[in-house]
Amino acid sequence: MPSILEIDTKKCTGCGDCVVKCPVHAVEMVDGKAVVVHPEVCTYCTDCEALCGSGAISCPFEIILVEPPKVSSVRKQPRRKQQTERRKKE
Repeated sequence: MPSILEIDTKKCTGCGDCVVKCPVHAVEMVDGKAVVVHPEVCTYCTDCEALCGSGAISCPFEIILVEPPKVSSVRKQPRRKQQTERRKKE
């Protein structure tokens, strides 16, 4: 699973601050550089991006949370039997 976060290994100084700050432990140090090793648990909180002093971490996409609609798209319909009985009465 690819990560939305991008880590530029040329800019990464290997300080490890992002590893410590990541609340879900998605980022780890590999060969002295930060790597998103668990993208499936990354919540894209962007704490690591904000903390990175060298600018090595970026999230080129804006994450937008959309609330579900408050109005149900399901409409109540009378049962067929009731419709038939109404027609008979008319």
